Amino acid sequence: MFKRHPENLADILAKAIRQSGLETPLLQKRLVDNWEKVVGPVYARYTGNKFIKNQILFVKILSPAVREELSFRRSAFVRALNQSVGAQIITDIKIY
Repeated sequence: MFKRHPENLADILAKAIRQSGLETPLLQKRLVDNWEKVVGPVYARYTGNKFIKNQILFVKILSPAVREELSFRRSAFVRALNQSVGAQIITDIKIY
C-alpha cells in the first residue's frame, strides 16, 4: 500500500525552480521590475536601462540632478528593493 504525502503545488513549483537554478534569475527580474514601484514615479521618469551583474544593480539615470540625488539615497533603495522580493539579491546600486 502506498503512503501518500500530499504537497502544496506552490511548494512543488518552488522546489523545481530552485533545483533547476532559476530561482536567482527570477528574483533578479522581479527586483528590476520593482524599481519604479520602490523609487517612485519621479525618479522612474528619469531612469533608462537597468540590469544586475555580480549582485550590483546598474541603473542609467538620464538627469544629472536626479543622478546626484539618487546617489545619496542608494543604500535605502538597496534595502527597499531587496525587501520587495524577500531576498538579498543586490548589495549596491551603481548609477551611470
